[in-house]
Amino acid sequence: MRELMRLVKLFNPYRRWMLGGLALACATILANFGLMVLSGWFLAATALVGLASYAAQNAFNFFTPAAAVRFFATLRVGSRYAERLVTHEATFRLLAALRVWFYERLEPLAPAALQSYRAADLLSRIVADIDTLSLFYLRVYVPLLTALIAGLLMAGFFAIFSWPAAVALLVGLALTGGGAPLLSAWAGAQAGRAAVRESAALRATYIDAVQGMGELLTYGAAPAMLARAAAGNERLIGAQAHLARLSGASMAVAGLVTNYTLLLVTLAASAKLAAGHLAAADLPLLALGTAAAFEAVAPLPAAFQYLGQIREAARRIFALADSPLAVAPPGMPAPVPQGYALVLENVSLRYAPDAPWALRDVTLTLPEGSHTGITGPTGAGKSSLINLLLRFNEFQAGEVRFGGHDLRAFGSADMSRFVTVISQRSYLFHTTIRDNLLLADGTASVEQLWHALEVAQLADFVRAMPKGLDTMVGEGGAKLSGGQARRIALARAVLRPTPWLILDEPTEGLDMITERDFLRDLAPLLQGRGVLCITHRRAPLALMRRVYKLAQGRLACHAKLT
Repeated sequence: MRELMRLVKLFNPYRRWMLGGLALACATILANFGLMVLSGWFLAATALVGLASYAAQNAFNFFTPAAAVRFFATLRVGSRYAERLVTHEATFRLLAALRVWFYERLEPLAPAALQSYRAADLLSRIVADIDTLSLFYLRVYVPLLTALIAGLLMAGFFAIFSWPAAVALLVGLALTGGGAPLLSAWAGAQAGRAAVRESAALRATYIDAVQGMGELLTYGAAPAMLARAAAGNERLIGAQAHLARLSGASMAVAGLVTNYTLLLVTLAASAKLAAGHLAAADLPLLALGTAAAFEAVAPLPAAFQYLGQIREAARRIFALADSPLAVAPPGMPAPVPQGYALVLENVSLRYAPDAPWALRDVTLTLPEGSHTGITGPTGAGKSSLINLLLRFNEFQAGEVRFGGHDLRAFGSADMSRFVTVISQRSYLFHTTIRDNLLLADGTASVEQLWHALEVAQLADFVRAMPKGLDTMVGEGGAKLSGGQARRIALARAVLRPTPWLILDEPTEGLDMITERDFLRDLAPLLQGRGVLCITHRRAPLALMRRVYKLAQGRLACHAKLT
């Protein structure tokens, strides 16, 4: 239950909306209860008066009960409408708050602390699990507390007429709203958790299949992926079928308990009526009130089944949100750099205590404005060097200074003010060219955007498009060629004239002609700023003044380029 208590604390800023929805839900249940109780009494009393003398008929007050019936009927409709508005508004606010909270916890973890998670699994947690958590208020919180509050009030009302009837009603409500659902929830707890896990795994499988469709077809692995998806789908259907059977059984038990409760209430009221301690018109009052009272507990079987899924989703969300940071944030504001030189002395880095060293005893001086290349085979430690400088991963030994200060005095957000990265994986969002450029500088004017595109040699292409800057690039830049996508990244770098520019495999995946043209247009952007080029291709290194070679995490040699 710790996950649910933590969830309630997260929702605390919206407690007024939550309590408002709860109050309206209680008003709706009680209005319906009042309508049924009063209608039962009024109809019976009217019938009995009709059998009485003319004087008794004239003395009977028809108008007040009739007005009260209309009042409860109007109140039920109005409160139901208002309850729907308030509870759904509260749900949307809670959903927005959950997404913002989760992103704020997730963003500092990227990229290092998230490397062990598959992208599809992260997407499933961000979308599906958060959606599941949003059901807590509407499907669990409101029904549970409404049943508790309204049930006690209705049983208390019954106690005015008959204590045995009140006890029978309370026991029936407890069995229907608590006993049967709890038993159902216990029996379906494992299936509920399995449904969440299998749904997430199946979603991840589908995403992997769509993203890797080309490779799957090329290597003939599509049938195996299809079989894997089919097996996951069967497991999900099995879990859902088990939950559906439990739900049906729970509803059947609820109906049986309702009927037996109605019978017990009627017998208790009849005994009191026979003893002369209850008016004849009060018997249908209690009978119809019993039928109406069970509306309060009707949603609880489903609520307890949702509870298992919500707890599993909460566990997955909180497990990710509580992941430790790869780099501890600095305790003080970042100092002002005295220049922008980077100095590494005997630096060693590894990603886990039992992992091999990604960098070992690296000593490197990068003066302000220098152009330095780092080459080496895949796995040599080139990307680790970038992660270290951008404060994505912490180094365990040695010393790194930036602008005369210890690098640990800077956080990743601080370093992003001084460093711009152009890589083969510069992501393009499924939005317009304009929006993708504004990621680099949200305050850039239209003139600045066009200037950046001119420098990147992409302006003519954008002008030729019917929508210009508002042209959609597709998911991951799918509507652009590889070279055009790289030029968008180049235009971003123009909009962020930081002291350092890191080129991380900037021409990987490009053909020789596209690579030549891209490097030609990149060259002017390197002037006046420090450049660190990480690549295993020779062409980009021609723009560097000094080149170092990394091998197995060590700087093996260096050479000047002519």
